[in-house]
Amino acid sequence: MENDIFQLQYALDTFYFLVCGALVMWMAAGFSMLEAGLVRAKNTTEILTKNVALYAIACIMYMVCGYAIMYGGDIFLSTIAGDGVAGADEPATYAPSADFFFQVVFVATAMSIVSGAVAERMKLWAFLAFAVVMTGFIYPMEGSWTWGGNPVFGLYALGDLGFLDFAGSGIVHMAGAAAALAGVLLLGPRKGKYGADGSVNAIPGANLPLATLGTFILWMGWFGFNGGSVLATASVESANAVAVVFMNTNTAAAGGLVAALLTARLMFCKADLTMALNGALAGLVAITAGPDTPSALQATIFGAIGGVLVVFSIITLDKLHIDDPVGAISVHGVVGLLGLLLVPVTNGENSSFTGQLIGAATIFFWVFITSLIVFFVIKMVLGIRVGEEEEYEGVDLGECGLEAYPEFVTQK
Repeated sequence: MENDIFQLQYALDTFYFLVCGALVMWMAAGFSMLEAGLVRAKNTTEILTKNVALYAIACIMYMVCGYAIMYGGDIFLSTIAGDGVAGADEPATYAPSADFFFQVVFVATAMSIVSGAVAERMKLWAFLAFAVVMTGFIYPMEGSWTWGGNPVFGLYALGDLGFLDFAGSGIVHMAGAAAALAGVLLLGPRKGKYGADGSVNAIPGANLPLATLGTFILWMGWFGFNGGSVLATASVESANAVAVVFMNTNTAAAGGLVAALLTARLMFCKADLTMALNGALAGLVAITAGPDTPSALQATIFGAIGGVLVVFSIITLDKLHIDDPVGAISVHGVVGLLGLLLVPVTNGENSSFTGQLIGAATIFFWVFITSLIVFFVIKMVLGIRVGEEEEYEGVDLGECGLEAYPEFVTQK
């Protein structure tokens, strides 16, 4: 009887893991649609190519070495068998291959953040070369210090210092933003974005319906992102935990959207859709580090704080001439840090502000510095920015040889 119960729990938890992983995988479509909607029509095909290719690269590199670096084991997943981990002392509570699938879609999410920030002026193959290193080494290393439980270069263990990141506000989102910032600083802004007098020129996206669809897809995928991080659902306790996480994830997104929309209305006297969309995503990022302990009201407030913060962050980065076409650095980086710092508010028993700050600094500086080095090497070898003429004409034809909207081109 006991063995039957274990088998049922194993099957249910494995199935739940796989479904949540599929939801997170669907976030790749969300990022694709969001970014395709927020770039100009002439750069749409290339941004779509980057997103679909980076997902495939992430899956391969995490299989080759990333998972082994992050959680131990051998490369190529050679220790994962159909019936569990070969040589394990105790049986797993879910299939190890399901765990790999769930983890690999997270590393793809981190890399997707980079894609939007460097849009419209980075060479496709330079970006994909960076994706190989980011998903195969940079992300798995910082993941090994956090979720993997390993000390940072043998110096200190983040968990022992009071660092807690339930689903990845820092480990995934801030890490992706740190890599994005490194790339943006080396690339420089898009032509025409900033005037000689320091003025900021808006460059509208080509398809706001597509950007809105992408946001809804991401919102839905986030239930798998946060909900799957409970790691189980086959008991009353874990089922209740999953339900709380789903509830808080949803209310935080709602709070973020409303707060960003109101903030934009007060600042610009207009209901800015792009700010509203980024507000929803900011609310989701803000709750990701600790969606299991707040009340529904607290989660809504946390999301609202993220929604207000992201509006001011986007404006500030523009004033600093840090050109981020989709607001990724603000949404995932600035609000990712906020998410980490909010954890001790409702979960002070398992985390501390000091531990959260040390963890955030460790993640940010590791990813930013290593990414800066990798981008610089790629710049020296391949170059990272397209030529001025190609940027003016659009990178779709130069990089991909295809136009996303050919019927809209005026025929001569």
